[in-house]
Amino acid sequence: MSRKNLKFEIDFDFVLIALTTSLKDYRICYLINKSLNFNFVKVEDLELEIGANQSPVLFSNYLYSWENTETDFIFIANKGYEGYLVPEMREADYFMIIKNYIDESDLETIISSLNKIPEVVAAVKIDPKKVKSRENLLF
Repeated sequence: MSRKNLKFEIDFDFVLIALTTSLKDYRICYLINKSLNFNFVKVEDLELEIGANQSPVLFSNYLYSWENTETDFIFIANKGYEGYLVPEMREADYFMIIKNYIDESDLETIISSLNKIPEVVAAVKIDPKKVKSRENLLF
């Protein structure tokens, strides 16, 4: 009997922006909404089991959508009470995940506007394929 191996690769077709700030999630979302004319709305916290035999960790989660292009913006905390969403990027306090299509000039405008918020130390685009625990970003 012949044996066949099935290989698949997860498609990370989203844009990832790491943000560093000392602000609470609701406060930074307010400033982003004001600066970018967004409307982030708090949704149910992301519940993720980080380690084996540990209780799930909750991560604060916000959502905003551009209806005309069906682009979704997810703003999520990197730090939960019991761990990190992306442990190798402990210096990042939050991530903005942009799903579906976004124009490169729109992306540059968003990153530039985020960096202009005085309370934001840095907003940087990250390649999701280079993140070791990238599976945590798939939800």
